Amino acid sequence: MTITFITGANKGLGRETARRLIERGHTVLIGARNREQGEETAAALSARYVPIDVTDDASVTSAAANVAAHEGRIDVLINNAGVHGAAGDPSDLTAADALAVLDVNVIGVIRTTTAFLPLLRRSDDPVIVNVSSGMGSLALTHDPDRPESHVIAPLYTSSKAALTMLTTQYAKALKDIRVNAADPGYTATDLNGHSGPQTVAEGTDAIVTLATEKPGSGSGRFLSRNGEIAWS
Repeated sequence: MTITFITGANKGLGRETARRLIERGHTVLIGARNREQGEETAAALSARYVPIDVTDDASVTSAAANVAAHEGRIDVLINNAGVHGAAGDPSDLTAADALAVLDVNVIGVIRTTTAFLPLLRRSDDPVIVNVSSGMGSLALTHDPDRPESHVIAPLYTSSKAALTMLTTQYAKALKDIRVNAADPGYTATDLNGHSGPQTVAEGTDAIVTLATEKPGSGSGRFLSRNGEIAWS
């Protein structure tokens, strides 16, 4: 039995990832800050809800303790929780704006990963999937033929660039755990006002692939639904 913990799993990509993994036989733990939405999602998917706010140390510690007491381990950690922040002209951005986005998209991943590492190390095949974005790729955001190059979202893009680098560093250091990043692509979710051309099912293809690979599939990779993306 594969036990998978997903942050931000109450809606969008997180919820669809949970649904698809449950279909594949995973025991999924729905991590979410909003209790009402988390409990509703867990009930609808026959999963278990675990309260977690990735911006709060005590909440993350409590979530890990909750899982330790009930499941005793996890096999897959999917760091999915994310926020977008301001888009367009950055002239009025503040430090508080930046800190709010980084606290979820980067620091939240660090908090959660650190808290759940002991539970992952009880697995025979531990896996971490960081939900990043092609919006954090220097190559893709400078390619005029790519939709990523036509969006100005300074906080989101910089946070995802940091997350992809963080992924490579974890992959190099944690030899006993597969650590990879997924690019969902431009998917219709609350994050972009449902403007993306992809469905949530298409947006979760890379996440599900990384969460269900066989042992030895490789670490330190950046994957989209169309294949691997170069680290650039």
